[in-house]
Amino acid sequence: MRTATLGPAERTAALAAMAERELDVLVVGAGVVGAGTVLDAATRGLSTGLVEARDWASGTSSRSSKLIHGGLRYLEMLDFALVREALKERGLLLERLAPHLVKPVPFLYPLQHKGWERLYAGSGVALYDAMSVSSGHGRGLPVHRHLSRRRALRVAPALKKDALVGALQYYDAQMDDARFVTELVRTAASYGAHVANRARVIGFLREGERVVGALVQDVEGGREYEVRAKQVVNATGVWTDDTQGLIGERGQFHVRASKGIHLVVPKDRIHSSTGLILRTEKSVLFVIPWGRHWIIGTTDTDWDLDKAHPAASSADIDYLLQHVNTVLNTPLTRDDVQGVYAGLRPLLAGESDATSKLSREHTVAHPAPGLVVVAGGKYTTYRVMAKDAVDEAVHGLDQRVAACVTEDTPLLGAEGYKALWNARARIAARTGLHVVRVEHLLNRYGSMTEEILELVLDDPSLGEPLPAADDYLRAEIIYAASHEGARHLDDVLTRRTRISIETFDRGTRSARLCAELMAPVLGWDADRIDREVEHYEKRVEAERESQRQPDDLTADAARLGAPDIVPI
Repeated sequence: MRTATLGPAERTAALAAMAERELDVLVVGAGVVGAGTVLDAATRGLSTGLVEARDWASGTSSRSSKLIHGGLRYLEMLDFALVREALKERGLLLERLAPHLVKPVPFLYPLQHKGWERLYAGSGVALYDAMSVSSGHGRGLPVHRHLSRRRALRVAPALKKDALVGALQYYDAQMDDARFVTELVRTAASYGAHVANRARVIGFLREGERVVGALVQDVEGGREYEVRAKQVVNATGVWTDDTQGLIGERGQFHVRASKGIHLVVPKDRIHSSTGLILRTEKSVLFVIPWGRHWIIGTTDTDWDLDKAHPAASSADIDYLLQHVNTVLNTPLTRDDVQGVYAGLRPLLAGESDATSKLSREHTVAHPAPGLVVVAGGKYTTYRVMAKDAVDEAVHGLDQRVAACVTEDTPLLGAEGYKALWNARARIAARTGLHVVRVEHLLNRYGSMTEEILELVLDDPSLGEPLPAADDYLRAEIIYAASHEGARHLDDVLTRRTRISIETFDRGTRSARLCAELMAPVLGWDADRIDREVEHYEKRVEAERESQRQPDDLTADAARLGAPDIVPI
């Protein structure tokens, strides 16, 4: 296996290779499910391609709550099979597949009623822990514990005393969702998959009733490619119905979009050593530790407007602030909000009128010969969805195909990560970087941190942090363009890093320096740098304006005031 480099030359070569000879499997859509599917297919020995109209994880998979979890609330719905499956996947990711990216995170559940609530909630969390251990992959997390009000306030002093009578503390896991998808794509490429972002499917190739490939447009250069494949997998999430529409197939189900928004606030605004989980009248609200920040979310509302850029309205923001402030000693205000992001969950329609009650189970279908559709599900169970999609595709292949091996296939950066973590002090001494900086790199790149450090060795100035976003090194910006497939400034500031939601200026102060760092890799001249910066600044202003609007309709209109840098 080789370490995959996803630079401009590799993207061009991938498009050419996909058009050159028929693939076994072509996957459309590079969210977590599409990326997982192409990795599954490639590791079974199939010739495989992946195309994505925008950027890796640019839809739902970069705008989640960033949690890898079993779904504690699904126990209350008696959906034991889904919880058991998700807990097994959580354990695999923590222990074997991506220990550099997936980390344990504690949550405090405040109890508001004496007696019965502790028994009821405690039984649920005890079952959650038991199911995790019984999966065979849950021994790496601490078990839950019961806390008195005094002990709860000791670990979460930010809470009002009258907001709880006691608490339960339990563990789940978290990751950077966009980074996780990028590593899935790179891992698939390292096993021989051809992958290309900014490559949009504009039609399907057919022979009679059979789908035999796709017409793919390079949206950057305009060239069109005929990519032939024995099986095509539609893994486009909330765009599933749109993609199906390209061949006039409605399919056996359709996907409904539910909008969830999140707020990002600085760590010092909430004095706590643990995350929080709170009940709302509709669902649950999380306060999630996120480096030097907290993520607060999420809402759960129906959305039928622009899918590419779901907008958070003023009402959404007020809703989250209002609910979290019911338990905080020092209320949060709009001035405390560093970042806001909105994402769309792909839910299978027709099972319930309330989006928060729609099943997170996934479905795989074969609506036409040569075409497989996978939809629904949740981030944590992406690997199971991918396996089921490839299993379905294999039925249409006239050859013997090996069984799924992704349960034993670590992502790039996982192998050797723990050894490097143990040596982080030595790495810091060798490179001159602070040990905290080395830890940051190891938890983003794992054993591929050495590739970042090589850039710094060649040019020590790249070991300097970005002046307006000092969590990130300059080398990381170059690496995003040279190794991780970033094509535009927006890709780097919103997905390869999370500067767009982690700074009060939303990344505008870092934009020009980042564009200048990317320019030599991507062949940009001064005019192109100006254009990238201007586009990003317009995007930020459009998002800010949308967040001042009273409702979804006006927020959507305001957000669409900034066009995409590459029209889709």
